[in-house]
Amino acid sequence: MAEVIACGIQAHKKKVNNEKKDSYTDEVADYLAKITNTRPKPKSIGGVSIFDEIDEKGFWVRQPNYLITPFGDKKDDLKAEKDRYIIYWTPGCNWSNRPVIARDILGLQDVIKERKVYGTGETNEYGWGFPNQEDFKDPDTGVYFLSTLYQNTDPNFTGRATTPTLADYKEKKAVNNDYQRLTNYLEVQFRAFQPVDAPDLYPKKYRKEIDELNDWLFPNINDGHYRQAFAQSPEAFNDGQKAFHDALEKLDKRLETNRFLFGDYVLDSDIRTYVSLIKWETDFYVNAGPQKKRITEYKNVWGYIKELYNIPEFKRYTNIPKPDKEDNDLINKTRKHGSNYLSRIAAKIDWDKELATDGSRKKLSSDPENIYFRHPKGESVEDYQSEISKTIWNDKRYEVRANKNFPISTDPSINPLKGLLKNED
Repeated sequence: MAEVIACGIQAHKKKVNNEKKDSYTDEVADYLAKITNTRPKPKSIGGVSIFDEIDEKGFWVRQPNYLITPFGDKKDDLKAEKDRYIIYWTPGCNWSNRPVIARDILGLQDVIKERKVYGTGETNEYGWGFPNQEDFKDPDTGVYFLSTLYQNTDPNFTGRATTPTLADYKEKKAVNNDYQRLTNYLEVQFRAFQPVDAPDLYPKKYRKEIDELNDWLFPNINDGHYRQAFAQSPEAFNDGQKAFHDALEKLDKRLETNRFLFGDYVLDSDIRTYVSLIKWETDFYVNAGPQKKRITEYKNVWGYIKELYNIPEFKRYTNIPKPDKEDNDLINKTRKHGSNYLSRIAAKIDWDKELATDGSRKKLSSDPENIYFRHPKGESVEDYQSEISKTIWNDKRYEVRANKNFPISTDPSINPLKGLLKNED
């Protein structure tokens, strides 16, 4: 059967475009969808699902994540294993950059696979797929569309297959797309597979403080772009913009006296903040509307972003406008040369030069030559592991997710762990 499908694909590609046999057109996408019974993704406005995500006042209210089964020790929990899972991500999506950055920092490259996905066809009618793979097929699962892995998990699935998605490639099923907590599972439940000296991005003693900041970052920083770019009313736009820039002011104050968000070392929260703000400054802001400030005008935030960019694991998964890169060809298919700022100007900027750091932020650290916190001596895997907290942002109740005023016990401009995180000699 596989040979028949493969032959059919080759024949159809030749029929559709004899000059470019590898061209992934809408006709090819339609053909692949037909032979695999793949449904179109939900209809959208500007790529955003119109179902349940824009309210009657024009506010963007993000859907909860669909697959939120945690990793853990309970009966129905997912189990951490080597050579079983793969992270599907796309360079243009800052949500999906998070787990691959964490994976590499934690030394899990030989434990969990990663693969890029991109839009399919010319209009992306069927969502994420594999246009850069042979015959447009994922080599690990044999699927042509990411949504197939969701349908293998739930035949009645009709939503959006999102990135990042963690899939069980042996079972050929999507198992978790909870970007809210996915990095935490890699940090904690996959500790047994990390090198002994892997960094500690999520210290057990301080998880409450880290979780609280992360849940505040979500509506104000991480979703700040979307609250503006997808707003359908001036009221919604102004609300999103105010929240975003108020949050940036607080972070700028915090970073004036802290090298990283919690002091001397890179933690989970820094990954979440970085991926959103680097993407905002190099790409997203041009689609959001007039802004109070650019990220570069927040001196401490911009210095912090530049320092993180120059850490190899961060830089490796940072997508910025460069038309000579394969990623950008696939991500920006509709951005024709000369058509907008990103293609006319941003793609010609020497971003390595713009994002170079002079190392001056080291002076804010009591351990300037180290950027990672080390696990305490004598700490066992069992000592480190714990149940990961839930987040209100996955609450199925619309009214809960629509309330953007997340309460936080400490003013975000203040680091509650100042001086508490110290590497042992």
